[in-house]
Amino acid sequence: MLTYPLDLVRARMAVTPKEMYSNIMDVVVRISREEGLRTLYRGFTPTILGVVPYAGLSFFTYETLKKVHAERSGRSQPYSCERLAFGACAGLIGQSASYPLDVVRRRMQTAGVTGHSYGTIAGTMRDIVAEEGVVRGLYKGLSMNWVKGPVAVGISFTTFDLTQILLSKLQQRGYFPW
Repeated sequence: MLTYPLDLVRARMAVTPKEMYSNIMDVVVRISREEGLRTLYRGFTPTILGVVPYAGLSFFTYETLKKVHAERSGRSQPYSCERLAFGACAGLIGQSASYPLDVVRRRMQTAGVTGHSYGTIAGTMRDIVAEEGVVRGLYKGLSMNWVKGPVAVGISFTTFDLTQILLSKLQQRGYFPW
């Protein structure tokens, strides 16, 4: 919640000519003055709603792949490269499920400078589908996320797992009293 306005500022700066704003504070001040403070949180609801399918499917997929791997391979822990692959798959599935809400969020964030007046999530989705269609509208740019996202998610899940294993071993050896 605290950093969301920075995401909105980044989105605004991405779709406007560089001469429009001089720096981040200029964007915040001008949006607040011209469009109201609430505008800094435009698109926040689809962001929160998008986290549910993204995180849920990502974690479910990752943990399911690890479980199936353990059952089929006979090894209780996958190798790091396998963890990276499982995380990448999890990222692809999570991103694909939540991507339309990401598009809606970006459209709502940039509405003030693109000439649109998106109000609600459903209304924004309806307008996008009417103007651009389902695939070309709600999934615009997804292929770029498929390049970057799986790598980031794979690294995140792998790092989390390996850190958790390390801390567990350190705790077993008495390095942590709790």
